Amino acid sequence: MPDLRTTCVIAGGGPAGVMLGLLLARQRMPVLVLEKHSDFLRDFRGDTVHPSTLHLMQQLGLLDEFLRCPHQEVEEIGANVGGQTYRVADFRRLPVPARFIALMPQWDFLEFVSRAAARFPGFELMRSTEVTGLIEEGGRVVGVEAQGVAGKLRIRADLVVGADGRYSRVRESAALARIESPAPIDVLWLRIPRAATDPAQTLGYFNYGRMIVLLQRDDYWQCAVLIRKGQFEEIRSQGLARFREDLVRVVPHLAQRVDSVTGWDQVKLLTVQVDRLRSWWKPGLLCIGDAAHAMSPVGGVGINLAIQDAVAAANRLAAPLRDGRVADAHLASVQQRRELPVRVVQAFQTQVHRRLIEPVLSSDRVFEAPWMLKLMDRVAALRGIPARFIGLGIRRERIAAIDGSR
Repeated sequence: MPDLRTTCVIAGGGPAGVMLGLLLARQRMPVLVLEKHSDFLRDFRGDTVHPSTLHLMQQLGLLDEFLRCPHQEVEEIGANVGGQTYRVADFRRLPVPARFIALMPQWDFLEFVSRAAARFPGFELMRSTEVTGLIEEGGRVVGVEAQGVAGKLRIRADLVVGADGRYSRVRESAALARIESPAPIDVLWLRIPRAATDPAQTLGYFNYGRMIVLLQRDDYWQCAVLIRKGQFEEIRSQGLARFREDLVRVVPHLAQRVDSVTGWDQVKLLTVQVDRLRSWWKPGLLCIGDAAHAMSPVGGVGINLAIQDAVAAANRLAAPLRDGRVADAHLASVQQRRELPVRVVQAFQTQVHRRLIEPVLSSDRVFEAPWMLKLMDRVAALRGIPARFIGLGIRRERIAAIDGSR
């Protein structure tokens, strides 16, 4: 088969990949997104769409249409510590149009963005097509090798973008070095039916050596159980009945519904890792999103950081791509723009692991709320600080106009 040719080929149809595809297609250039799966239907992926991302939707003129997709709106989040509820973050004072977190299944988010991108003639999403390697010539990445439904493909491009997640084939093929941070936790994901009498607020529950986060999904809770790294087999060995008892001990209002968890196949393990690349790029190649920096689930910020990466990349690379002259300095500028937010968030997550999560998971006693949590509950202005950090982040991006201005 002859080589295919495009301006930009993006490996991975996750949040960073489809958003970058949309933004480049909007700048009237050919872009091809390769997604290894036939659809986006994978459960327990990042579903928290933060105010920063909702603001980007407004800038694109898509916010009203986006909010017609099924979702739940969370204006405030809290924590139940030792049986007492505390308010932690209030998004209602943020200086953006949508002052809430939208809880939306990631497959709905990705379908929406890819449909919006498909309105531009330069955008193409090729499903069931997995990148298997890179094409390099003269020390520069000039394309990818892929496996599709019809067989092997070679796709040449002015720019290759790795947006294929924390187990990125692109960054592995490019031999890009990683910096790893300690991640002492893993997460178990499961669904539990929701009753009309349940609390409406999205909460984290901290008690008896367990941390459980409940995300409202209309008729069910998406439930995240934080465990010590590598502890899943020990939990399985204790039996499903003991696991259900532990859930109810921490979140009593689930008592009548935990029996819906009838097998371990309903409990999905997320192995948590926190890392970032030393260099996000090499000539002809850029990595963004989880391919450049895998995040902890703390704060639910991963999807939103990935989307901010995509905006920064489109803002800085659209003009060079249009002119056919993407230089190393252009690629380096994306990392220079986005590395500080990643470092700050990862440092914050590491501190939360060490100062909050590890103490909770290491003791079976009733957990006492830290004084800062009690103070935030009492002082409304303090709840704006975590709301801004989580909801808007650091160095928030704005989408460039078609002519390149912001």
